[in-house]
Amino acid sequence: MPVTWNRATIAGAAAIVLLGGLAAVAVVRGNGQSRTAAGSGPALEAQDPELLLPQRTKGSPDAPITIYEISDFQCPYCRQFWEETLPILEQEYIATGKARLIFVNFPIFQSHPNAPAAHEFAMCAAHQDRFWPVHDLLYKHQAAWARMEDPAPFFSLLADSANLSRERLSECLTAGRARMLVRAEYEAAWRGGVTSTPSFVIQGALLVGAAPIEQWRPILDSIYAERTGR
Repeated sequence: MPVTWNRATIAGAAAIVLLGGLAAVAVVRGNGQSRTAAGSGPALEAQDPELLLPQRTKGSPDAPITIYEISDFQCPYCRQFWEETLPILEQEYIATGKARLIFVNFPIFQSHPNAPAAHEFAMCAAHQDRFWPVHDLLYKHQAAWARMEDPAPFFSLLADSANLSRERLSECLTAGRARMLVRAEYEAAWRGGVTSTPSFVIQGALLVGAAPIEQWRPILDSIYAERTGR
């Protein structure tokens, strides 16, 4: 997959990033209604518990660089990023306090029919503070579930591996809130200019593709120097 880096602020990036959180995502209310930040409803606060941002964030909230990883669990290039690049980013930038990474749901349902269910599963895992274990299991076993006619039974096995409560997982999936959140995030990112995965919004600029760490380092080092003077 070709890798592109647009250092200029991307058009519509404000539709993705707002007050350190995600904008234009649905806040599902108890009556099943939703409202969005980019529309007629009021803006969302970054701390809104419906977004589950802390549960899908790696790194310190005080890190000078914020990376939004816009990803699809069924995307092979996203798996490549997870396997080859993310571990080094964690070691060199996230663990050292230079950057934090926030996962954004972008299941490309047109070509990846099992992706929406995988993202709903991961967001329900986030309700049990197990987003990242499920995130890793979904990528690790992507080849197994991606072609299944119905991946739900396999996801139940992954839930056991991640030490999830099946009862709570079932309640979350049945409620439908995760489905609405995933769909709203997809639509918000699309409006913000994202068309493929993986894509990364880094301080308002867009990196597209599973770039190797050799391409990440100069980008992050430059932004870090700009923001910290170091």
